[in-house]
Amino acid sequence: MDELVSTEWLAQNLEQPDLVIVDCTFHMPADGRDAEAEFREGHILGACFLDIDEVADKSRGVPHMLPSPEAFGAAMEAIGVGRDDRIVVYDNSPYRTAARGWFMLRHFGADRVAILDGGLQKWRREGRPLESGESSPRNARFKAMAASDVVAMADLLKGAELPLVDARGRGRFEGVDPDPRPGVEPGHIPGSRNLPFASLYREDGTLKSEEALAQEFGAAGVDPAQPFIATCGSGVTANSVIFAARRLGGRGHKLYDGSWSEWGADPKTPKAKGPA
Repeated sequence: MDELVSTEWLAQNLEQPDLVIVDCTFHMPADGRDAEAEFREGHILGACFLDIDEVADKSRGVPHMLPSPEAFGAAMEAIGVGRDDRIVVYDNSPYRTAARGWFMLRHFGADRVAILDGGLQKWRREGRPLESGESSPRNARFKAMAASDVVAMADLLKGAELPLVDARGRGRFEGVDPDPRPGVEPGHIPGSRNLPFASLYREDGTLKSEEALAQEFGAAGVDPAQPFIATCGSGVTANSVIFAARRLGGRGHKLYDGSWSEWGADPKTPKAKGPA
C-alpha cells in the first residue's frame, strides 16, 4: 500500500478485513468546530475517530504532545486499531491533520499507514457514501513502541546541526502576526527556514505533484533529501512537511513536537523576527 492513497483506491478496498480507516480531524479552538461531533454527523464507512488533542501527554503544558507508548497503544485498542493493520488516515481540517495521525501511528510502530489524498472533503465532493453515529470498535492489539530517532526536544535544538524548517504561515514566522496562544511571543527559532504547510497542497486539498513539491522546497531553501527538523505552532502541521519530503525520497527527518508553543512561551529561548 502506498503512503498516499486516492479516494478511488479506498472505495475499492473498503471491505478488506485488515484495512482500518481513522478520522484524524482536529480544529483550533478559535475555529468554533467540534471534530468529534462532525465525525458523528458523517464519516467514511467503518471509520473510527482519533482525537489527537486528547491522546496526548498533558503533563507538560504544551498542546497535544505525543503520549507515552502505553497510553497510545491503549487508545488505539480502544478505537479498534491494530499495529499490524493496514491503516488509512484522513481529515476534514484546513490544517491537514491526517499527517499528524500518520506520524503518530508510525512513531509508535505501525508501518503500514497511508494518508487519504484530499481527505473527507474530496470523498464528499465525489458523492461517496458516508455513515453517521458512533463507531463500533473491532478487537485490536497495538503494542506501541516509540521510535527513538524521529522526535527532537527543545534542549537539543539550541545546538542542532540539522536544518530547521518551520511550517507556519509567513506572517507568524516573521512575527508580523501575533501568535494565537496566550503567552507565546511572535517570531521563529533563529536560523529556521520557512515552508508553510499550506503551500504543499492544491486548492482541492490534495497533495501537490512531486515536481511542484520539489519547487516549494527549493523556493524555501530546503533540501528534502537531507534530514531536517520540522517545527510549526504545536507539532501538527509540521508533519505535512515531513510527509511531503518523504514523498520526494527524503528520510531521517525529525519533528520538534513542542514546536513554537513551547519555544515561544519560554523566556529563555532565543527568538528571531523577519524573513528567513
